[in-house]
Formats: sequence, structure tokens, C-alpha cells
Amino acid sequence: MKKTTTIGIALIALAGATVPAMSHEQHGHATYSAGEPGNPKKPSRTIEVTMSEMAFSPFRIEVKRGEQIRFIVRNAGTEDHEFLLATTEDNLKHAEVMKKNPKMEHDDPNGVRLAPKKSAEILWKFTKAGTFEYACLIPDHRDYGMTGRIIVK
Repeated sequence: MKKTTTIGIALIALAGATVPAMSHEQHGHATYSAGEPGNPKKPSRTIEVTMSEMAFSPFRIEVKRGEQIRFIVRNAGTEDHEFLLATTEDNLKHAEVMKKNPKMEHDDPNGVRLAPKKSAEILWKFTKAGTFEYACLIPDHRDYGMTGRIIVK
């Protein structure tokens, strides 16, 4: 009886424990679908990407497999936007999580959330050929067309 009571109390305590807000680093990215973080000691090509209300410029970027890109991401819009580089499938899954956690913190090397008039850099090496995307996963932004394409040849 004492063992059953102890287990019951432990289960009640666990059920009442608070769950911390989910952030990107808790998604379990052991690998990234669009390549890997870049090496700042190696050469890279710089590409500027501007975010505005429901659009990225440029919309389409071509790179070579193995190429390292330094993305300068600028938010020219009037609200927060983000740039998250992955496969379309991964971004769609992530967008569903963002709908439940719209204030999710970002701490991944393949993405950044920016306030209006702010900018950031992402250094990325494209190790896989294929078509990838960058998208704003703030709820509704992707749905309104805030995506871009990267073709890796």
C-alpha cells in the first residue's frame, strides 16, 4: 500500500509540473535538412535577403552544392518577421508548432527572427542538392506567401 501511495503522489506531482515554453533548440535538430552551419574561417558568398510584409526579396536563389553563403537578412517591414531555412516539409511541420507557440524563441543557426528595421547574418553551407525554402513561420505569414526558394545544384 505504501508503494502505491508513493507512486500516486509522484504521478500527481509530475502532472502539476509546469512545461517550459518551446524554443527552436528543443525541436531536436541533430542534423539540418538544408545543409549545415557554415565555418567563419572559410570563404563565402554574401547574399542579401530583405523581408517585408509577406514577401522576401529575392524570392529565388541558386547555389552550388558545397557552397557556403553568408546571408545578410534585413527586416524592412513594419512587424516582426523570420527567416528559417529548411525543406518545405520541415517548415510546414515547424509552422504548426509555431501556431501553438507564436512567441517561440529562436536559437538555431538556420533561422532568425527580426524586429522591424533590424538585420542579422546567417552563415550556411549547402551540403545537399535539391530545392529548399526560407520562410517566415510567424503564424499566418507563410500562409500569405512569405516564402522563398533556394535551388542547390
